[in-house]
Amino acid sequence: MSDSTLPTGVRWAAAFFAASGLVDAGLALAEIPRPVAFWPAWQALGSALLHWLLAGGLLRRFALCRSLAMIYCLAVLVTYTVVLAFALGRAPVAFPPSVVVASLLQVPSCALLLPYLRSPEAALTLRRPLL
Repeated sequence: MSDSTLPTGVRWAAAFFAASGLVDAGLALAEIPRPVAFWPAWQALGSALLHWLLAGGLLRRFALCRSLAMIYCLAVLVTYTVVLAFALGRAPVAFPPSVVVASLLQVPSCALLLPYLRSPEAALTLRRPLL
């Protein structure tokens, strides 16, 4: 992320997805019962890898990654807003603490990131074809 020609919006978007992958992996690994089972740890790292690949694709300015980031932000806004409403409203549904913490990070971040990803500036900046 040290390329000085990268626009600020691209840097922030890539930083969000990199940090989101790190937080998701950390929270998922923290919830795994001890002794650590192989499959949940592998699943947590795989989920983080997808975030990191998206961050890398945004840094390389792939148009497909912009589309995937917009879809991700829309899904996060809908899903985690409902989760937060249930959790804060004390609904009789049990949510793991990691889901609540991740939603508190991702809802505001995606709410700020989505307008940039939809902007004409992002469409011009993130237009490189994947292949």
